[in-house]
Amino acid sequence: MQGEQESGGDPVEALEAPGRGVVLVVDDDPDICESVADLLVGVGFHVITAGDGAQALSIIERDGRPDAMLLDLMMPGMSGWDFLAYRSRSEALLGIPVIVTSAADFTMGPDVVAFLPKPFDPEKLILALRALMPR
Repeated sequence: MQGEQESGGDPVEALEAPGRGVVLVVDDDPDICESVADLLVGVGFHVITAGDGAQALSIIERDGRPDAMLLDLMMPGMSGWDFLAYRSRSEALLGIPVIVTSAADFTMGPDVVAFLPKPFDPEKLILALRALMPR
């Protein structure tokens, strides 16, 4: 199920400080969305999930900009590649920090703050997101 996640997951003991930010997780695999949401909620982030880039755009339009995005590349519908191309032409979206996660090869560009190859280390994800959160 895609949508908002407000509770669940256990804190990662080594990373106990609250996240205190909104993260939009975009992945077509509902199991990945759920497990990432549980992980991030467990350490204090507010998480919203989307099944593809088009749904992510709708959520941003409806709810406003998240503090960060976790974006898969290979998705049906509007892929992560398509979302990044659209984002590069939209001033309203350019300021959203994006962390790309994918099993595909990816070369970092100026509009992506990090790349975490799947399967990724949960601690690295939490640390990368915490670095992007407003203080």
